[in-house]
Amino acid sequence: MINRRALILSALAASQARAQGFAGLGTESAGYAMPDPARPIRFPQDHAPHPRYRIEWWYLTAPLSFEDGTELGIQWTLFRSALSPEPAGPGGAPPQAWLGHAAVTTADLHVVSERYARGGTGQAGATAAPFAAWIDEWQMQGATPADLTLSAAGPDFRYSLRLRAQGPLIRHGQGGYSVKSQAGQASYYYSQPFYDAAGTVDLGDGPRAVSGAGWLDREWSSQPLAEDQSGWDWFSLNLDDGRRLMAFRLRGAQDYKSGTLIGADGKAVPLGDGDILLDPAAREGGPPTRWRLRLPGHDLDVTITALNPDAYMATRIPYWEGPVAFEGTAHGRGYLEMTGYTNPR
Repeated sequence: MINRRALILSALAASQARAQGFAGLGTESAGYAMPDPARPIRFPQDHAPHPRYRIEWWYLTAPLSFEDGTELGIQWTLFRSALSPEPAGPGGAPPQAWLGHAAVTTADLHVVSERYARGGTGQAGATAAPFAAWIDEWQMQGATPADLTLSAAGPDFRYSLRLRAQGPLIRHGQGGYSVKSQAGQASYYYSQPFYDAAGTVDLGDGPRAVSGAGWLDREWSSQPLAEDQSGWDWFSLNLDDGRRLMAFRLRGAQDYKSGTLIGADGKAVPLGDGDILLDPAAREGGPPTRWRLRLPGHDLDVTITALNPDAYMATRIPYWEGPVAFEGTAHGRGYLEMTGYTNPR
């Protein structure tokens, strides 16, 4: 019998061999569905998978603290990738691959686990109502995304969280249509940035209580990057005045920036390329883990620092992901993701 993991990896590797942009996300998308600005995101149906689009994810990050104040963060991600724009033939398995990532990061520890599944087996999937996303025993589920339980485990960690939203779902861009380049590449993109999180994390010495905040990202597209875009720098920040900020920079021949400033009341203000100033501090041989982020039109000027500079995800498609803190005209915590950089180690 062919090993399922090997089969999925070979399919992913074949698609990347033809790839343009980071992880093949700039590859031509003939035959796949494309985001349409005239079709806004709809709930609850868009919590479910979109198999006609090439790539999709359910992405939860949470900056947390143990009861003694020690800071940490957790990540839980489920990716769905269409291996072909054509549906399965009679009796054939759906041409979908699923990939799961889970991680825990402290100031001196970063542990990661990865899972693989093929579509049509029940091993991985997602539903809209009740809401659920899973791969093997890793689960994110609840009646709606407003009230979730989340769990995952790897060889070096185990965590279980309860996430309760204190604000609305946020559509980014134009009704959820989020532009990613000057050439017009785009995705559908929404978030739940208002979770209160509580639960336990076990790093090998038994479960310990944690609490903090959580942020869920949902995104799907078929060609979200331009061919020349090598990766991105993405920030989700919880400001001490109750606001939330999502901002990203896509690196290419001409960098492209976008974001959303979210009021404590849930009112979302779209941010364009000229509204965001992002300046990385150089780090020898790897992704920058200290940044200055400014929104001049909103009197925001903060310096962002990673809790653990070595939070590199040594997964099939590697990237950097970890909790951050920031100070300046606002203070708080959040998460940073950086793709397309070389691991210095």
